[in-house]
This record gives sequence, C-alpha cells and structure tokens, in this order.
Amino acid sequence: MYREVLAAQGTVSAEHGVGQLKAEFVKSTASPQNYGMLLAIKAAMDPENILNPGKCVLP
Repeated sequence: MYREVLAAQGTVSAEHGVGQLKAEFVKSTASPQNYGMLLAIKAAMDPENILNPGKCVLP
C-alpha cells in the first residue's frame, strides 16, 4: 500500500497518530517543512517529551 501512496505523491495521516510502524513512512512522504512543523508542534505541546517519548522520528 505504501508504494502506491508514494507513487501517487500521497501522504499518511491518522486521527490518533500514525503509530510506530508508519513513523518512517510519514517522514518520507511529508515535505521537510511539514515534518519540521510536526516536530515543532510536538516540542511546543510536550517540551519535556513525557508524552509518548521517542515516538516522533527525529530529522
């Protein structure tokens, strides 16, 4: 499925997060600006990184 999404220049999203297995896929489909925004929102909302630590794929 992921290959088809990538071929169509699509992205992945989920109401409750994409999960650990799809984290690298999100990084590969999001633009650097969008991925940076995701990391910035995570840092702003959870500066101590106590909510699901290590779940965000680092750049």
